[in-house]
Amino acid sequence: MNLTGEFTTVPQLLRNTVKHLHPDHQTFLIHKNGAVWEEISYQQVLATADAISSYLLSIGVQKGDRLGLIIENSPAYIYYDQALQQIGAVNVSIYPTLSESEIAYILNDAGVKVLLVGNPFLLRKIVKIANQCNALERIIPVFDNYEKNIEGQTLNAGVIGFTTMIAEGKKCLPELAQTIETARGMVQASDLSALIYTSGTTGVPKGVMLTHSNFVQNVKSSLEQITVIDKYETFLSFLPLSHVFERTATYYVCCMAGCKIAFAQSIELLARNMEEVKPTVMACVPRLLERIHDKAMKNGMSAGGSKTKIFLWAIETGKKFREVQEAGQSPGFFLQMQQKLADKLVFSKIKEKTGGRLKFMLSGGAALPQNVGEFFGNLGIKVLEGFGLTETSPVMAVTEYERQIYGTVGRIIPGIEVGIQDIETKEFIAIQTHESFDENFECEEGEIVVRGHCVMKGYWNKPEETAQVIDSAGWFHTGDIGRFYKGNLKITDRLKNMLVNSFGKNIYPTPVENTYLKSPKIEQIFLIGDKREFVTAIVVPSRELLQETFGLSEEFFQQKDLFIEDKEIHEWIGQDIRKLSTELAKFERIKGFIIKRNPFTIEEGEMTPSLKAKRKVIEKKYAAEIDAMYTESVESD
Repeated sequence: MNLTGEFTTVPQLLRNTVKHLHPDHQTFLIHKNGAVWEEISYQQVLATADAISSYLLSIGVQKGDRLGLIIENSPAYIYYDQALQQIGAVNVSIYPTLSESEIAYILNDAGVKVLLVGNPFLLRKIVKIANQCNALERIIPVFDNYEKNIEGQTLNAGVIGFTTMIAEGKKCLPELAQTIETARGMVQASDLSALIYTSGTTGVPKGVMLTHSNFVQNVKSSLEQITVIDKYETFLSFLPLSHVFERTATYYVCCMAGCKIAFAQSIELLARNMEEVKPTVMACVPRLLERIHDKAMKNGMSAGGSKTKIFLWAIETGKKFREVQEAGQSPGFFLQMQQKLADKLVFSKIKEKTGGRLKFMLSGGAALPQNVGEFFGNLGIKVLEGFGLTETSPVMAVTEYERQIYGTVGRIIPGIEVGIQDIETKEFIAIQTHESFDENFECEEGEIVVRGHCVMKGYWNKPEETAQVIDSAGWFHTGDIGRFYKGNLKITDRLKNMLVNSFGKNIYPTPVENTYLKSPKIEQIFLIGDKREFVTAIVVPSRELLQETFGLSEEFFQQKDLFIEDKEIHEWIGQDIRKLSTELAKFERIKGFIIKRNPFTIEEGEMTPSLKAKRKVIEKKYAAEIDAMYTESVESD
């Protein structure tokens, strides 16, 4: 899209949209209130934000103060963020799933002064730790009747309800309106906009300092790359706004481009919400796409008889049609007719489950298995992959709508440099920019480094850690391994994830795990093999498929034994592991595995909030079971 107007800071985005793209009565936010989807205009958002800014100023909040949010996605998040950004305060969003000790650490490390709290469960968490957080002056529950959750508690911080805060803010707004406008004008592009604490697969979380320029330039460059986004899009938001991906790719993109944001009620109601809202764009994680893929394949294959034959024919037809188009050719008349029939008989029914209007989905946060991306391409649903880190605002590369190379994360966005650096010698293998793009360019793999407007200001209060990742030439070292393939960036794995077997062979777990995840029987898989003679794995089976196949009750998954010993189940999963192993090099193949009864979870400390496995935690927690796999192998030899 052609971006109009001038904007260098987050609070300027909505005002620019109202000035150049939409009247202020136009709908900006959509959320479900009871049984009805309620629309909220730009005018309502801006007026509510002004009232909150007024209140914050009245209690002494100043430019640079850190204000916290621990809340699910909702209009309240937007109101509060807009309010604090325009007076120069800093957004510190906290994952609702974090433990009390982790929340207390962030509140203290950031020196959070005011905290917005989303629901009674979260408020009870905060009440337990509030007096340990010396900087905390106000707690603002978003919900009504919060008093019963703090009854009998003596808190150092004052507590005020969200609606009361807005009412108080409106009272003093007439005298503070000019102060707010002046404060908004004083916010600079180089000012700190947010502290986002890395989930940290190892060590203590670090506060990533992102400026207004980081966000604005990242969104602007992404929109220049994905030119098909226009002001008429409706985004469905369900990934946490506490994560940089959803905040940039949905919230701030919509602020700049003039799109609507509809908030899903929950992950459990996402499927229903998709059909109700009928979004045109949606940011998602690979796991959601994998589940849609698995369910569609299961339904198609279990239909039986002619229905299964039609399903398989349609998928194959879609594949042929996609491959012809991707080769830059026009499908012939006969193939076009076949594709239309396949769409009518099969694809349209799957698309209806997404609302039927999806222009594309944007996948990020983890690697998307290539076969899943191709599957959606066969259906005629675009899945654009993006890549980046919290420290890079986050987008470094994203797939172009008109040009898709499956298994890659797209072209480098405008305004930055991305290099591939030899892991051992630190010499540059390649440096690419948006402008130097060559669809035939390929290189060897190495560590991915980046320099430019997307790179963070540094880690909050951690200059030594900052110096470890941003070198003297300004290159940020991502810790990811990758290379360029057909001009696009291709990710291999995390440098810290790399396993080196006892024979010195490098094994990157992610692509190996993604190979085994092609099996519908496998929900999660965790590869082991560092300093070992061969690779083993902890496998989590698909609960639904396991129950269906073996007639298991819920009690089976509530047993105390963490691992499933049943030989039939072991052989059932083993069949797929042996079959898929043929796609891998011999030293990458799983030689043994154990079956975990229940998934790895955030609550158990095994996964980060962005759903990455905590390698050291898992290896330590299940050390005895892991060692047993290697001991048993030696004994059997």
